[in-house]
Amino acid sequence: MPDKNKNRRMTFFVCFLAALAGLLFGLDIGVIAGALPFITDDFQITAHQQEWVVSSMMFGAAVGAVGSGWLSSSLGRRKSLMIGSVLFVAGSLCSAAAPNVEILIVSRVLLGLAVGIASYTAPLYLSEIAPEKIRGSMISMYQLMITIGILAAYLSDTAFSDAGAWRWMLGIITIPAVLLLIGVFFLPDSPRWFAAKRRFHDAERVLMHLRDSSAEARRELDEIRESLKVKQSGWALFKDNSNFRRAVFLGVLLQVMQQFTGMNVIMYYAPKIFELAGYANTKEQMWGTVIVGLTNVLATFIAIGLVDRWGRKPTLVLGFLVMATGMGILGYQMHAGIETAAGQYFAVAMLLMFIVGFAMSAGPLIWVLCSEIQPLKGRDFGITCSTATNWIANMIVGATFLTMLNTLGNANTFWVYGGLNLLFIVLTLWLVPETKHISLEHIERNLMKGRRLREIGSHN
Repeated sequence: MPDKNKNRRMTFFVCFLAALAGLLFGLDIGVIAGALPFITDDFQITAHQQEWVVSSMMFGAAVGAVGSGWLSSSLGRRKSLMIGSVLFVAGSLCSAAAPNVEILIVSRVLLGLAVGIASYTAPLYLSEIAPEKIRGSMISMYQLMITIGILAAYLSDTAFSDAGAWRWMLGIITIPAVLLLIGVFFLPDSPRWFAAKRRFHDAERVLMHLRDSSAEARRELDEIRESLKVKQSGWALFKDNSNFRRAVFLGVLLQVMQQFTGMNVIMYYAPKIFELAGYANTKEQMWGTVIVGLTNVLATFIAIGLVDRWGRKPTLVLGFLVMATGMGILGYQMHAGIETAAGQYFAVAMLLMFIVGFAMSAGPLIWVLCSEIQPLKGRDFGITCSTATNWIANMIVGATFLTMLNTLGNANTFWVYGGLNLLFIVLTLWLVPETKHISLEHIERNLMKGRRLREIGSHN
């Protein structure tokens, strides 16, 4: 008979470690914003090399995300997280000790591999371990921990900025990485993975340690057995079925839209943007970056509140409209010149309005939609394609921003992103379905019947 209190402690421990993976993910995304100006001064690197320092992590993450499907299927979720933890520790230490920009870029690729593995494996593991009644909130908590990690990185960067200690900024991430590595040794593997490997006795043993009753554990094992009858055949389905190809391409497009809103430009180059807005003082730029991170965390709660009330589509349209407005006005201010304190405050207000627009819409909702539109047989393949696209598009954005500023000018660069957000409103209205309160099976039936993409969430 399962011990309820002991089992709940184990479930909490599992969820805590998955959340720690989210925190590390966020820390590694956010830390470079504050460290980059000091790295630039120390190594005397060009704008192009700065772009490489930023985007090298995204390259590693794209490779890690593509390889994670095979890794978590072959070795299991636990060992995948273990490999990711080792790479987090190695990448953080090597980044902090880098003697030159080339070693730093290689170290950032290592960190990227860790982030790619974590971004795929941690939510998957969490969805398979967490009890059904708290599964949704646990996965939402993982997304929230990413934004908290970004904020924590900005606070840490600000604390070390007086001394210009960029090596400490990058190296301190080793502490949560080591905690994750130690914790993973005590984790069970996923019962679903055990069942997929026909190790049903092991799957039952794990469920007995995680669920409140033997009956609940056995019922879940029966459901896992039933779901495993649907064999994943993503590549074959992609080649043979044009309806599945439409779903994959929509998932890819959604991730491109998310990245080209311009949000990650702000995440990676926040101090530079505050400098463009007239804040020449390093301390002001760093605290401005912290405000960006805090706004991102708080606005994520708006998405959690609206996603099942308003629906995906209207929330996305509103978010893109808010982002287009923020970027457009910011571009106009750059064009006209920001001469007064009032102008500086207004520029910051537009920047924060943009962040609210992203965090309440495209940030979390794109991930929700990408998981909902893929049919069961091809879900692993479809989500792998969209996740890899996210990191590739992320890398392109990170690798082009400073070049765009230098070639197009400040105002035109922000107007380009504003214009893209207007384009995304059109694409959302034209292609994106409303999936609120619609079962995954119903969405799949509509897709495979050949209904237009924007109608696959329709009840009739």
